[in-house]
Amino acid sequence: MTLVDKIPTLSDEEVINLLANAQRLATTGDERQQAAAAELLPALETAAVERREARLAAAQLKRAAARKPRTVAA
Repeated sequence: MTLVDKIPTLSDEEVINLLANAQRLATTGDERQQAAAAELLPALETAAVERREARLAAAQLKRAAARKPRTVAA
């Protein structure tokens, strides 16, 4: 199992940390590290965006559920 295959099983924090490391290695690493980072970056970036959107959607639902329903004055 490659690291790309393991991304869905990682926590949000692990994905963010791995993404930061891959971005750093893509610019400052040796040839081998840059190649590995280039392979991982698209999958990590996609996973990070999807997870962020899911967290935002969940927060919106939570806020909407916590709001008091409006009543119409008769």
